[in-house]
Amino acid sequence: MAALVSAVLFVPLVGLRTDVGPGSGLIIRTRWMDVAILVGLVFVGRLLLNLWQDHRPARTAPTARRTETLRRIGTFVAPLLLGFAVVLPFLPGTSRYVLDLGILVLTYVMLGWGLNIVVGLAGLLDLGYVAFYAVGAYAYALLSTQFGLSFWVCLPLAGILAAFWGVLLGFPVLRLRGDYLAIVTLAFGEIIRVLLINWVSLTGGPNGISGIPRPSFFGLSFSAGGGPGSFSDFFGLEPSPTHRVVFLYYLILVLALLTNWVTLRLRRQPLGRAWEALREDEIACRALGINVTNTKLTAFAIGAMFGGFAGAFFATRQAFISPESFTFIESAIILAIVVLGGLGSQLGVALAALVMIGGFEAFRDLEEYRMLVFGGAMVAIMVWRPRGLVSTRTPSIALGKRRAISGDLVGEGQG
Repeated sequence: MAALVSAVLFVPLVGLRTDVGPGSGLIIRTRWMDVAILVGLVFVGRLLLNLWQDHRPARTAPTARRTETLRRIGTFVAPLLLGFAVVLPFLPGTSRYVLDLGILVLTYVMLGWGLNIVVGLAGLLDLGYVAFYAVGAYAYALLSTQFGLSFWVCLPLAGILAAFWGVLLGFPVLRLRGDYLAIVTLAFGEIIRVLLINWVSLTGGPNGISGIPRPSFFGLSFSAGGGPGSFSDFFGLEPSPTHRVVFLYYLILVLALLTNWVTLRLRRQPLGRAWEALREDEIACRALGINVTNTKLTAFAIGAMFGGFAGAFFATRQAFISPESFTFIESAIILAIVVLGGLGSQLGVALAALVMIGGFEAFRDLEEYRMLVFGGAMVAIMVWRPRGLVSTRTPSIALGKRRAISGDLVGEGQG
């Protein structure tokens, strides 16, 4: 049956392809051999999966010892990843492409950590997170191009404006949960995108905003030609466009680490415990006297603020933004990073961003097949690791010694 379903899907998706013909017209090219190979792989994979399910030992719940072992492994992985991220620009063989890819991965790590506050800690399913990303980007673009403000002045303003929009979104969804909350947040993201397209006098409409100023290093510009007042002239270096890329890499690394530090600090505070209590059981949370309204609004506001920071960075890095950069697929990717990494896990979100964004680039040579490989890898991970790559949790507060617990014992964050 799996092979039959895959054949129905692969025949139009893979078997038929339009190419430019000799007379500049489109012709249909068939690739039946590719379809046969893919259907055969699905048949063999499904057969092996059935055999494995019939003969595998009975599944047992993760023991406390195994959970503690995984937590100890995580304590070594996080410093290694951080050390690698710090020295990456100075490693031999690091090219401009690797630095750009590193900036892209760190941007999604920051976005994932911001959404993790809303979905992973507070348990509020948000499908419109890209709206705050767009608010931050357009806030910086408009403030810098219209009023001539610098990046360092606009960065906190972009975060504040995004947090304001997060509170605006939080008010109408206070009474919603689960699917209804997801639908409203999805609509909010689309409203922002449609507003950006149609408010032509302010946002430029579909044409977007160009000529966005680049950030400077304490007033030193990153001019490719050098000259007085430039970064290379002040430090006596040979002018190179790589200096700006390295600066942007460390800038987004610092912003991402700031997001992680604030999240970890807040999680140990009463506010963070209220978020986790809300995620586990809202009724019990109310019975404990926790103000659910303020708890939800703070989660939306703080998560949106970090999305606004990431948006401002995106705008200054690209120097051009348009509504096409803030579609629903961006929200879906960020949410997938959070779910794949493990709801509430900071390390898991970083690993998931590395796998999803960096891994997607690793399959670039496969051309049109990379989306197929990527989708298959996602399905495989969610089958074997349904609670995410890092599913262990360490309680923020506990009687006696704190011990890691399995992700099976915590809420899934459905609002």
